[in-house]
Amino acid sequence: MNVALGLGCDRGTPLATLQHALRAALVQAGAQAGQVVAAASITLKADEPGLLALAAEHGWAMAFYAPAELAGVPVPNPSETVRRYTGTPSVSEAAALLAGARALGHEQALPMTALLVEKFKHRGADGRNATVSIARCDRFLFPQP
Repeated sequence: MNVALGLGCDRGTPLATLQHALRAALVQAGAQAGQVVAAASITLKADEPGLLALAAEHGWAMAFYAPAELAGVPVPNPSETVRRYTGTPSVSEAAALLAGARALGHEQALPMTALLVEKFKHRGADGRNATVSIARCDRFLFPQP
């Protein structure tokens, strides 16, 4: 099974908090870091040191999507609070669905039923929040021509 990650976090979230959130979400999904074929977040986080360090640690190339692109993806847990701060009602869920589709060579996002972990939230001991969503990346999720 291949999976795609959608990642979100507070500004300045330390790597340790992101690592903890990732490990817990992978356990919930029944997946391992070696099964990750794509990782993504919002363009607002393209310079976030913790996210970049997490991706580098695992050898993942991070993709970053614009708020408008993420906002066009149907998700099970949209948030008006997230929309107020980022311009999209979802970062991690939408990013996982887009990244998973792109890993399969599709422009249209995976359906929300591909989410193995919808919106795993973790607040670290440092008080920072991290969010991880995990989508299954399988070709059968797309109708065959």
